[in-house]
Amino acid sequence: MKVFYFCAQTHVQHFIGTKGKGRLCLLDAEYNWVKQSMLVCVLLCQFLTSSAQGSVGDSIHAGGSDFHVNQLIIPSVMVAVGSWGVSNGWFCGVKEDVRDGFSDLRGECRFKADDYLQYLPVLTNVGLAFTGVKSRHTLRERLAVTATAYLTMGAIVNVTKYAVQEKRPDSNAHNSFPSGHTATAFMGAELVREEYGGISGICAYTFATGIAFLRLYNDRHWLNDIIAGAGVGILSARVGYWLLPWERKLFKWKETSPTISVVPSYNPVANQWGISLSANL
Repeated sequence: MKVFYFCAQTHVQHFIGTKGKGRLCLLDAEYNWVKQSMLVCVLLCQFLTSSAQGSVGDSIHAGGSDFHVNQLIIPSVMVAVGSWGVSNGWFCGVKEDVRDGFSDLRGECRFKADDYLQYLPVLTNVGLAFTGVKSRHTLRERLAVTATAYLTMGAIVNVTKYAVQEKRPDSNAHNSFPSGHTATAFMGAELVREEYGGISGICAYTFATGIAFLRLYNDRHWLNDIIAGAGVGILSARVGYWLLPWERKLFKWKETSPTISVVPSYNPVANQWGISLSANL
């Protein structure tokens, strides 16, 4: 982490050293903000991925379905910090500074692909097994977990938006807290970590952190919105796995691997060839 931060800091120093040689330049205050913002992003990514690595062993043993109280710590802290930032005077000052820094960094250029990229970790959770990566649950169970997690996340995010009524930084809409895009991305990242573990989870969390960064970059959310959104997303994914045993009992699912059969067929009367596809999910 120190290496990454040093490289980022050196790059910014070089950029500032060109002040006066181009149309774009950073003031000293903006330089300090960029350093702090880079450090926050690196720390957030490092914190989440190290937490993912630390719990991979337990998830492999438990199949990602058992409830443990310590699983509430990280999302609860993130939601609490984000909630604190809604009205705390000091945090509101930090939010404004971060927004001003991103505004200077962005200029007139916006990158709105996050509206679509937010779903990539969720799709990865469902489909990565088809590339040969071993999953811990069947396709049917992955779909059930994903649906449960998404419904939980959607309910928490929308009820909270309606209740808190925090104004967005770029408009008069009062639905900023928490960030739904960030919640979706981090929900998917936690699903990938639980389902596939290892490097897959780390990559998913890194990608989700990038989505959170873009929400700030595009001036769609405040800093506390994305912190709380990440917490909601992680919690929602875990709820999906906690409820999986009850869904198995409810739908009388057996813990068997899915099978797909493809059988060619031929009709001599009509001289037609065909294919019969059957799947047990």
